[in-house]
Amino acid sequence: MKITLERTSLLKILSHVQSVVEKRNTIPILANVLIHAEGSEVSFVATDMEIEVNETVSADVAKSGSITAPAHTLYEIVRKLPEGAQVELNAGAGGQLVLSSGRSQFKLGCLPTEDFPKMPDGNYKHSFSIGAEETRVLIDSTRFAISMEETRYYLNGIYLHATKADNVAVLRAVATDGHRLALLEMPAPKGSKGLDGIIVPRKTVGEVRKLVDEISSSVEISLSDSKVRFTFGDVVITSKLIDGTFPDYSRVIPEGNEQILMTDARIFAAAVDRVATISSEKSRAIKLTLSSGQMVLSANAPEAGSANEELEVNYDGEPMEIGFNARYLLDILQQIKGEGVRFALADSSAPAVVQDTADGTALYVLMPMRV
Repeated sequence: MKITLERTSLLKILSHVQSVVEKRNTIPILANVLIHAEGSEVSFVATDMEIEVNETVSADVAKSGSITAPAHTLYEIVRKLPEGAQVELNAGAGGQLVLSSGRSQFKLGCLPTEDFPKMPDGNYKHSFSIGAEETRVLIDSTRFAISMEETRYYLNGIYLHATKADNVAVLRAVATDGHRLALLEMPAPKGSKGLDGIIVPRKTVGEVRKLVDEISSSVEISLSDSKVRFTFGDVVITSKLIDGTFPDYSRVIPEGNEQILMTDARIFAAAVDRVATISSEKSRAIKLTLSSGQMVLSANAPEAGSANEELEVNYDGEPMEIGFNARYLLDILQQIKGEGVRFALADSSAPAVVQDTADGTALYVLMPMRV
């Protein structure tokens, strides 16, 4: 194999594929990227056995063939080459990859291409497209609530399914860690009808989010019983789905919360951030004391002191004290794109429902804390 690529193009490809390669691997071949040249195209493939990234690019192919090379090392070498450089990759003698650029030359030890694992194709039953901006919003509105607890593996991703809201077909994304829940829905794309619930893993969500920033066209999503495939032009991400049952999230969304609080989302977030400075790192507890037209935010930490701040708000419900984890509260407030935020409350022990006053497509549920 012998190919030549422009440094910027090669660096972009390697940044995509090497990010799925784990820094520490018990299986040596998984630390490598598979490079395959044929005709006038070169493909770069990396995998961790759960997720695979495959990117194809046009190149000057002097000799077809395949080789594997250490993904992170190759990326670092190319990153440090001067801008505008031409990079030649040549399968040398003794199973080495020779990288030449200007007066620089590197020889990298390689592993046999036949050892590189291939993710089998699935029988993709559903296929639909979502715009790049819609994909960004879907991920950003929900992924912060993905659970980090590996023991509750079925919560370690975003749950996607087709359903109906007010007799309108929608595609709904949900994530929860048991303390907060994030839900976003959008008009069902053509081809998503009948989609049963699937759970897209957290790592896959992160890789898709990085790539979607680089495109303006649509993302094609294909689904089988056990896999999901995202296609962004020349880049294809194939991932296993989480094999588990997502809980019935509708049961934790309260419907009888009649105490309504509305306020400016930015002013409220800034006040929460200030007052939370004093709260202990472990609990990050903050208390909201509500009365007619007024809210007092307060925090107490025996070792640090106390803080409080008063805000004028739109509230005419019963006087109430309710506590929240400040970090969780700020995570939700960061998703509010409009000026106003609406809290539907019941009492100090019931979950709060949070929404953007200007956009009803997203809904957040936040469990209270004792303070």
